[in-house]
Amino acid sequence: ALINNSALDNCVFLGVEEKNSLYEDGDICVKGAIICILYKYSCTMTFAIKEINQRSDLLPHLKLGYHIRDSCDDIPVALRALLSFNSSNLGCAAVYRTVSPVIIGDASSGISMALLRSLGSFRIPLVSYFASCSCLSDQREFPTFMRTMPSDAFQIRALARLVSYFGWTWVGVIGVESDYARFAIQLFLQESVQYGVCAAYTHFYPVTLSQQALDKLLNMASSKVIINFSGESEMQGILKEIGRWNITGLQWIASEAWATATLLWEKFGDLLTGTLGFAIRRADVIPGLEEHLTSLRPSDIHKSGFLAEFWEETFNCRLNGSVNSHSHGVGNYLDRLPCKGTESLDDVYSPYSDVTQLRVSYNVYKAVYLVAHALQDMSDCKGGKGPFSNGTCADPKHFKPWQASRSVCSDSCPPGSRVARRKGEPICCFDCVPCAEGEVSNETDSLECTRCSEDTWPNRARDLCIPKTIEYLSYHELMGIMLCVVSVLGACISLSILAIFFTYKDTPLVRANNMELSFLLLVFLAVCFLVGLLFIGEPSDWLCRIRYPAFGISFALCISCLLAKTAVVLMAFRSTLPGSNVMKWFGPNQQRASILLGTAVQVIICLIWLLTSPPHANNNTDYHSATIIMECVTGSEVCFWCVLGYIGILACMCFLMAFLARKLPDNFNEAKFITFSMLIFFAVWITFIPVYVSTAGKYTVAVHIFAILASAFGLLFCIFAPKCYIIILKPEKNSKKHIMQRGPTDRDKQPFTLTFTPMVNLETPVHLSCMSLDCGSVWMKLPQA
Repeated sequence: ALINNSALDNCVFLGVEEKNSLYEDGDICVKGAIICILYKYSCTMTFAIKEINQRSDLLPHLKLGYHIRDSCDDIPVALRALLSFNSSNLGCAAVYRTVSPVIIGDASSGISMALLRSLGSFRIPLVSYFASCSCLSDQREFPTFMRTMPSDAFQIRALARLVSYFGWTWVGVIGVESDYARFAIQLFLQESVQYGVCAAYTHFYPVTLSQQALDKLLNMASSKVIINFSGESEMQGILKEIGRWNITGLQWIASEAWATATLLWEKFGDLLTGTLGFAIRRADVIPGLEEHLTSLRPSDIHKSGFLAEFWEETFNCRLNGSVNSHSHGVGNYLDRLPCKGTESLDDVYSPYSDVTQLRVSYNVYKAVYLVAHALQDMSDCKGGKGPFSNGTCADPKHFKPWQASRSVCSDSCPPGSRVARRKGEPICCFDCVPCAEGEVSNETDSLECTRCSEDTWPNRARDLCIPKTIEYLSYHELMGIMLCVVSVLGACISLSILAIFFTYKDTPLVRANNMELSFLLLVFLAVCFLVGLLFIGEPSDWLCRIRYPAFGISFALCISCLLAKTAVVLMAFRSTLPGSNVMKWFGPNQQRASILLGTAVQVIICLIWLLTSPPHANNNTDYHSATIIMECVTGSEVCFWCVLGYIGILACMCFLMAFLARKLPDNFNEAKFITFSMLIFFAVWITFIPVYVSTAGKYTVAVHIFAILASAFGLLFCIFAPKCYIIILKPEKNSKKHIMQRGPTDRDKQPFTLTFTPMVNLETPVHLSCMSLDCGSVWMKLPQA
């Protein structure tokens, strides 16, 4: 324990002072908790630190130091080493000077958990190179923990699949009494269920294996396949006892902690035959590490108890004045011969200098570099963009981890939230409530949130108001471009068909299909296609006032034209009685007048609409809070639906008349095509209504444009595609003979007399006997009056 008096020069240490450590000063001192028997890891750590200090591209203005203490794989020893990291014989001044920003270690999951809980209030990061317990992944309990060792969660999943692959569904699961084994076995039991693997038994044995514990363990072995979660030393004790009992035929599944333990395979290779397991990732080489490890000389061994104990165990000798009083090998330590001083690590094999299996050593190496890169990021931090309050940065040379700890009832409320006092509790105790939708706070511990303006919205952190996203169907987005292209394409097709009809205006087919109304219908269809362009782009008041009337009037013109064409067909073929002059009252002038009359009603509805409650542009913020939808509102919903309703009435009249005239005798009778086009028209607009009502924003506009284009294409192709097919691809059928050939029914085969007043001014009616006639234009040569 450390007692710090009023003056650093007067501070004293109480208790037995631990002298077995490795220390080198630096701008930043990295602490290490290393298991005593694994001196190789300590040397790997010091090698990595020296390598970093020699680099010019990593921490060029900082020198890393280190202070490594022995944890001896024991929680009390590790905690004592932790609390006395800044003591030793360095003097009290070093306690203040060498503040540790990070600790590397420990190898054990249990010790790492104990250290983290002790460090919790100081917020000192701990980077472990071998602690694999999945429990350490809990960032709530261990927020300052990192590791260069994979979590056991991955190994357990692999082990469950491994035993399942070999068909071992009845396995024994054992482990040393530790957090590492307890969580690993718990995970395995959960994971193995998914693969149909059952545990014959589970057993935890103590770290210090007594004879009684070994006997109990081996008497439980009812399964030949055993998974053991333990370290190398515990497994060594088990294998010794198995050899003494002469137990054979066991299939061991090794955890990563002892799967690659060279010492076990050397001593108990016959008992471990067939053992399976998953190893830690191995580095092929760490350049310069082997030379660093073997550079240890007898003159260095008195620097630390680490080195003395390692030297004596490696060469089985005894140093003069050694503080070591126990032996890890066989025999009495005092019976060893004195060390000669000429020993060299190059002359003996030692796991210490063996760099063919760089697994845990590689994790230690990575842990040091993890710390170095974190410090480099801290050094590269620019003021105003840092991770701390008000964008400040930390100074790596003067960083004191315990300064980050606080003693408060409630943590400060960050920007984006407000303080909510707790009823009946002191003012220091409060809850942090996130700002409500549409509100922000840009200060810490703000008492209230401020509402954003109508055209702004909070960002995700709710600490800044940002402009809302503006949405409308634009010419620059894919959907707008596609609809624009289709609209222009439809208009071009309509005008192209008009050009074809004008070119072939003297042919029987064109003349027999009411050429004038056909020309008008094609022009109006082209206008309908182009009206779709008025729905694309940023809405404005004038555009909205043009958009809806243009839509209603253009479709009224088209349907009125179709209605006139259908009426002519029906009247012509129903006027079969001699002396009938019905067509006299529905000649070309009357046809034009019917189109104007049908359209005039729609024009009147639109004028009333524009004068009473016209459409106008509106910024809709109700549908989505973070988006401004620029749209055209109808102004008067009644007028809008009256426009659609009137188009529907005209379409119903056209459909009814075309349906009645669909079977009249004529090879090119348009009534059946008009009937089919009206069915498509109805299907499109009946579908349009629910979709239009249920959508919002630019998708409502897109639905409207789609309905316009689909219905216009339906009219265009159903009525004019068959005629274009005859004119262009089947010109032989574009003849008077083909048009006048007899129809398919007996009734239609009978000639009939039609009396009507033709387009030319004749004072007397013309009586024609014919087999085929359509709509008031006669291509046959008329008799002289």
